[in-house]
Amino acid sequence: MLSRVADSIYWLNRYVERAENVARFVDVNLNLLLDAPPGMEQQWEPLVRTTGDQAMFKARYGDASAENILKFLTFDREYPNSIISCLKSARENARSVREVISSEMWEQVNSFYLMVNEAADVGLLSELHNFFPEVKMASHLFAGVMDATMAHTEGWHFGQLGRLLERADKTARILDVKYFILLPSVTDVGSPLDDLQWIALLKSASAYEMYRKRQYRITPQGVTEFLILNREFPRSIQFCLLEAERSLHCISGTPAGTWRTNSDRALGRLRSELDYLTIEEITQRGLHEFLDDLQTRLNTVSEKIFSDFFALEPVA
Repeated sequence: MLSRVADSIYWLNRYVERAENVARFVDVNLNLLLDAPPGMEQQWEPLVRTTGDQAMFKARYGDASAENILKFLTFDREYPNSIISCLKSARENARSVREVISSEMWEQVNSFYLMVNEAADVGLLSELHNFFPEVKMASHLFAGVMDATMAHTEGWHFGQLGRLLERADKTARILDVKYFILLPSVTDVGSPLDDLQWIALLKSASAYEMYRKRQYRITPQGVTEFLILNREFPRSIQFCLLEAERSLHCISGTPAGTWRTNSDRALGRLRSELDYLTIEEITQRGLHEFLDDLQTRLNTVSEKIFSDFFALEPVA
């Protein structure tokens, strides 16, 4: 497969997944505000802090109000990681490989973009509680259409690889929101407010029902373990890395348990370390420190994939 085509399919899926996960990311805070007791101070700036784009936000908006942050993360066309910008980039990548993807995939990503673009033009921030579920559903539809209408060959695996690495990164960031926002006072740990915040986080990752089917009590350790180390839940970090590694091996032709490319090695090493990690070790190290290091290593995996498959070889 041409590196240009593989790159476009990879980023098409990353951008669609990123748009969905930004919606989930903001939804964490919106759900918390709905469940929060009267008089609790709203906290919005941590949402931008966890994206790493606070400098750009400060330069463009200044005040970290709810309205400004919602505009920045959702409808700001100049911010490359906003929902509207992600869908624009996804659509352009899909347009460049229309001869490879199915017509149904193109139609779905195009209608997804038009839906978000229309919402951006209207700009009703009061309707975001309805908008974010629509974004998540449109992303699910795209993934389902791709699985059902595209041959599961090399191109499909590049798409899977992009989607799963993006999902793992954003699950880590959603957990990091809890670390940054969440407790106005250390005395609230274990309180009903703390429980509400963990429930809101699970719901924002579409994980609440699956978590409750496995165990009854909502505990910080239980939720963290479920979203990081569970091998069956599709949005857990471990599940994403397992499936991403499977697709990467299909692309590189490397047998499972071995490596041939730098990306094979980087992803396999990260995934295997999670295999033998316990939630107690994560807690002892510090959740934020663990998640920060994980995001750095996921970025390294992405860089290795670019070098192995997408970078143009210099002409001799």
